[in-house]
Parts: sequence; structure tokens; C-alpha cells
Amino acid sequence: MDKNNSGIHALAGLDLAEYDRLVASLYDAALDSRLWNIPMEHLRELFQANYVTLILRIPDQSDAGLMIVAGNIEGEGKVTYLTYPHSSTPFINQPADKVFTVDDLMSEKDWRASSYFQHWCCPKDVFHVMGVDIATPDSGKLRFRITRPESAPAFSARDRALCELILPHLRRALNMHNQLDRSQSMGTLYSQAISRLSVATIVLDESGRVLQHNPIAQELLTSADGLKLVAGRLEASYPSDNRELQRLVRGAFARQGKESPPIAEAVSITRPSGQVSLVVVVESVPSLEWAESKGQPAVVVYIRDAVGKSLASTAVPKQLFNLTPAETALSLELANGLSLEEAAEKLNIRRNTARAHLRAIFSKTGVRRQTELVRVMLNSVMALGQADLPSDRLRGG
Repeated sequence: MDKNNSGIHALAGLDLAEYDRLVASLYDAALDSRLWNIPMEHLRELFQANYVTLILRIPDQSDAGLMIVAGNIEGEGKVTYLTYPHSSTPFINQPADKVFTVDDLMSEKDWRASSYFQHWCCPKDVFHVMGVDIATPDSGKLRFRITRPESAPAFSARDRALCELILPHLRRALNMHNQLDRSQSMGTLYSQAISRLSVATIVLDESGRVLQHNPIAQELLTSADGLKLVAGRLEASYPSDNRELQRLVRGAFARQGKESPPIAEAVSITRPSGQVSLVVVVESVPSLEWAESKGQPAVVVYIRDAVGKSLASTAVPKQLFNLTPAETALSLELANGLSLEEAAEKLNIRRNTARAHLRAIFSKTGVRRQTELVRVMLNSVMALGQADLPSDRLRGG
């Protein structure tokens, strides 16, 4: 029987609405890993199985693997670490994307006698096993297993054909999930790096409403010193600055979707407090012309606060320049704009002690003046080190 005929045979008697719900739930889970319990439970019911397992990562040793399990087990439907006897399973080194059952690999006598069955399957009432190793472009093979108790019928040719029918959707969903997860991880990493460089970022939609902002931007907006939120929209404190800011935002909207490279425009925003003006850069977010843009990122606003405090790590200067904890603390306060006297007072040390620390810092960093030290601290890779702050400070708004 060829694949087309086997697929038609597998669908015979299957509720198409149920099949549609299953496929839809797979792609929903690809977009949100918290939803994997839904398609896994659909699959368990569809195959009348006691367990459905998706093994995402094989451990180096025979301890725990990363997997999702549907069935009567703790952590059901969630991505979790569970014991996985990789070295003793008889299902290793299976051809990619080929559905198999225990009967394809060994006799019932050999299966019952195997240590894998006796130690892992029998206690969980697992006897019939059907599986497939799914090849993905970026994650190697992912193991998909469906099991039934001995009291249930063995997996039939129809079950195998149905699994083959679902397999392409499962593979695409897993590949989508991997790509989105990698993209989101990189986006989070870049966002945190921008925060540690003390650059505020604010993302606007096509109507000018603020969609999201990073912690640096949150502090600026909370202070309302130069920039503020009015009915969810970004505005400058003074009318003349606000007119220029809105002009740049409208210009960025007009350029969105154009084939030419994005053009960044800047404006200086005066602060009512009298502190150094904010430098604001406005740039359009590239988008696909065929995609509906409502409620999507359209413009990003970058803000550099010259008097804002650095979110630099204390560990990196120690590693780069072999600074002591006291020298590191002093160098960071100087980078934050304090004078030597102000830094000494804040750190509760004597001025002579601060001067001694500064001389040691100069010697270790190779600079001769305090202004050079500040430049080194702010412009080196030091600023990209993980900040010593609570994790919620580094999460976007």
C-alpha cells in the first residue's frame, strides 16, 4: 500500500473535525510552548494510549532527558526533565522519520526479557510501543513514542498509517517552535544588552501607542523629565520638542514598508529638571508589505540619558582589569557620573582611601585621567556583562 492510499485508509472512520483540532493544536503549541499539553492529550486519546511522549533532548549520561509526556505522570503536558534510560533502550539508532513498533524490532519473548521492559515499561503498564525518530533541521532527531498497556490491542497498520499522516505536521510544528524559541532568546539577549548599555528603547505601533519598553525607558517615563506617556502615547514635556518628536515619528511611519534602508532621525529633548538633554533617535521597524500591521511594532525610539546610571556588572571589571571589589565599586560610581569626593561619600570611605583606589585603578587599566577611565568603563565590552540586578529589572515592559 503506497503512502497516499495508507493516508486515506488512516483517515477512514476518523472524525475530520477531531483531526483538524489536533493539527491546529500542534501549530498553536509551536507558537506557545505552554500549550503542548493540548496536542499531546489529543494524540493520547486518538491512539487510545496510556502515554504519549516527545523526547526533546537526549542526556549525555543515563540520567534525565528533556521531554513532554501525556499520561498519568507528574508534570504531565509540560516540558520537564524526566529519567530517560538512553543507554538501555532498544529503540536507539532507528531510521529517521520511519514509524516502527516493538514487533518490527524483536519477538515478544525478547521484548519481555529485555531489561528496558522489565525496569522501565512493566512498572508503568507499558507493553505496546509505537514510535518514530523525527528529523529536524536544527535539533537533530526528536523521539516520539506512543504506548499502550498489555490489556489493549497492539498497534495496527491503520495506527501506523495515522501516525505517518500526523508526522509531517508534528515535524513542522517542532521546527517552527525551535526557530521561534531561538529568535525570542536572541531578542531577549539583545534587549538586555541594550539595557546594560543604558539605552532606553520604546516600541510604538502604527497609531503611535507604546507597545513595549525596556527598564531604562520605564525609569525615564516614570520620572516624566523630558518624556512622558499621555493616553498611552509618547510625548515630550515642552510643546516645541513634542512637535519635532511627533514629526519624526510620523516620518518613520511613512517610511515603514519601503524597500530603502531605514533612516534614523534624531532630536534633542530638553528636560524640565535642567539636567542634560535627552538624545532621542527615531527609526521605522522593517515590515512585510503583505502583513497586516495593526497593533504591530512600527517605530522604535532609542533614548540615551547622559546622566543615567550604568547597569554594568561588577564581575566583568574584575575579570578585565583584575580590580578588587573596592576598586570595582569606585570605578562604577565614577562611570555613573559622580566625582571622586561624591563617590567616596556614597561608598562611605575616606577621600585618601578613594585616591589610593583610583591610583591602583589607573595602574591596572592603563589610563591616566579620570575622564579616560569613565570612557573605558562606558565604551568597553564591560558594559555588556550581566548586570548585578534582580532579574525583573532586566525584563522588558
